Amino acid sequence: MGFLSTAITLYCDYSRPPFVLPPSPSSSPSPFSAVAFTFTELSASTVAVHFLLHRYRHLEDKMASNQDDTHDASGSRNNVEKEIKRGLTVMKSIIRARDKGEKFEVHWSAEDQLIEPNGSMLASYIGFLVRQHIPITCDNWRSPELKVGKEKIWSEIQRSFHIDESRQKYCIQLAGKRLRGFRSFLSNKFLKDEEGKFVEAERPMKYAEIISVEEWDNFVAKRRNEKFHEVSDKNRKRASKPAYPYKKGRMGYARLQQRILAEEKSDATSLPEHVLWKAARVGKDGVVVDAVQNVYDEYKTLSQTLPSTEVLDCRSVLSRVLNVPEYSGRVRGHKYSNCKRRMQGIERKGAVPRQKILVTELVSIVNRNFPRALHLVSCIYRHQLIA
Repeated sequence: MGFLSTAITLYCDYSRPPFVLPPSPSSSPSPFSAVAFTFTELSASTVAVHFLLHRYRHLEDKMASNQDDTHDASGSRNNVEKEIKRGLTVMKSIIRARDKGEKFEVHWSAEDQLIEPNGSMLASYIGFLVRQHIPITCDNWRSPELKVGKEKIWSEIQRSFHIDESRQKYCIQLAGKRLRGFRSFLSNKFLKDEEGKFVEAERPMKYAEIISVEEWDNFVAKRRNEKFHEVSDKNRKRASKPAYPYKKGRMGYARLQQRILAEEKSDATSLPEHVLWKAARVGKDGVVVDAVQNVYDEYKTLSQTLPSTEVLDCRSVLSRVLNVPEYSGRVRGHKYSNCKRRMQGIERKGAVPRQKILVTELVSIVNRNFPRALHLVSCIYRHQLIA
């Protein structure tokens, strides 16, 4: 316990009231359940906690190298074809583990995005839960009628994964994204021909267990609406010829960044936005097209000439180089569930400070796997003394 306390308090100051960690979820009392820490918002304590979590996740990645990678989504098209042949995805591995009383660990990047191990598994499981509890006729994700369904989704996630309450918003937002993707899949697969024109189609028997006849008829009727066709055609034309196409399938920026850092054996927790943006546009052949390389070079030149105050304003350097508007609250090159405030360490009013969330997760990990975590922290502590 002394090693963990010392490692964290190396960067903490004690000018605030103590933050008491929640009790251990395990049945036996934890040596860390009564420990109290103090924090100063945006202080260097975040660096210490990030360091500890990063080291622990690196160890977990090594030990999970032989983990079943059936949830790796690098071959999205082949996976879809196999899924259609074998029937509905029911995530049996998660159900079997839950029946045994086991839960999966969930890890997050420095930008609060799901990463491996088990990141893609949780994302796939959320998609499965959405199809079970949310009707495909839902047009407004914020509708009060969906409250019961959202609560069921969150409770099922907590039954199978070790996940903090502060992550509920992220998971529910991801569920909404999965619902939109499922609706688009049904439209493209069953309601359109090869030319993209709508055709007559009956309810697919594969989904008969989760989609009733009435629900399917209402869904088809909405898809045949002229207003929907106008919006669909507009979006299809807009996305048909991207200037810099993304080439990493369903991997996402967060897992791509994790893979690059692991391959480089780097201790960093994130990559520069232009480096990650470029890597996401390199195909399997490893060739970088001239247009992407030009953007990369222009970014390096512009970032050196702009004053630091302009680099941190509402429009990122990458958006300037691409000559495109910056969407409110988002950071280009980091994709889903990221915003500039979070990237700069600025908390929303009333939000739980990020360092409190990180330490809570760290102590939760220690409570569940004390021997390995203590060994890891002691190694880190000795490294700090030598440094």
